Amino acid sequence: MNKLLVTGVSGFLGPHICRAALESWSVYGTVCANNAEIAGVNIARIDLTNYAELKKLFADVGPDAVVHAAAISQANICQNERSISGKTNVDASINIAKLCADLAIPCVFTSTDLVFDGENAPYNENSPVNPINIYGEQKAMAEAGMAAACPDLAICRLALMFGKGTPASGSFLQHMIKAAQNGDELGLFVDEFRTPVNVNIAVKGILLSLEKPNGIAHLGGLDRISRYDFGKLLMKTMGRDSSNIKPLRLNESKMPAPRPRDVSFDISKAMSMGIKPLPIAEELESVIKPWKTVIGS
Repeated sequence: MNKLLVTGVSGFLGPHICRAALESWSVYGTVCANNAEIAGVNIARIDLTNYAELKKLFADVGPDAVVHAAAISQANICQNERSISGKTNVDASINIAKLCADLAIPCVFTSTDLVFDGENAPYNENSPVNPINIYGEQKAMAEAGMAAACPDLAICRLALMFGKGTPASGSFLQHMIKAAQNGDELGLFVDEFRTPVNVNIAVKGILLSLEKPNGIAHLGGLDRISRYDFGKLLMKTMGRDSSNIKPLRLNESKMPAPRPRDVSFDISKAMSMGIKPLPIAEELESVIKPWKTVIGS
């Protein structure tokens, strides 16, 4: 069975990729600071910014393909720690692409909708990038550098993902669920729009892109929605009152990293690849349904 190397398997996305890939691949994963145990996955602890370690990992594993999902993805951390986050998000990414090129193997890079400025949505794969925060800038730089280094590169730009949490990490959904369980007030933006995607749909797109690298693919959901309306929909799906959700506006926020107003995706290309997300209410129901006995609905 061919070997797939997945970086960043202690995060939210990585474990979902690994479990889905086990059907067709012998899967190897990397972690750095956090631990991870995924049945059937061989996991190595490595500092991806250390080129000697990275080169040795490729030599030891001998991968037939790579999905590079590791990143420092917290925009505020990237804004405050540009140099440190850049070593992971840009330098290590380009080195991985070069090693894939040396082996003549395909690589999928997981990028973000935050490479856009939020002023010309919906964005398709040909839309020019123009990030307004450091995280988006670093992802755009990595996209360009990796594409120049690796002929068999696929770039999967991911919308805001939601789904079942992993032992080490959850999506923004888990924060909302915890607030609902505790009855905490939850402030959500009414003027920040995304096309949220079920992580399982995103993983399907990533694995399809691995089979047939085809440039850039935007992996998002069908619906453009604000975080505020998403939160209201979540409470409805959980059978909970939504009075604890309070509207916020971006210009009222004092965060280190500026947020683009609307980075919703045009997912026509992904749908032509066979990615068929359901309306967001149905996707959310599919995620929440197994938990209803736990969350008291």
